Amino acid sequence: MASFALDLVLWLAGIRGNIPRFEDFRPGPVAPAAGANRLVQVLIVVAAVMAALSLAVWGTVWIAIELL
Repeated sequence: MASFALDLVLWLAGIRGNIPRFEDFRPGPVAPAAGANRLVQVLIVVAAVMAALSLAVWGTVWIAIELL
């Protein structure tokens, strides 16, 4: 109700036309960031390779310790 009263006062004073309403702002189309997508994919692949190498080294050391 207070918002309506303020809107009415501003409209009567003649300033209402200069204040944009929420409906006046349409969201623009969201364009995917091609570079960021590629970077994320590369980081995921690097993390997977590092995890696989870490597990391989850990497994090799574990087997070596068991054989001693």
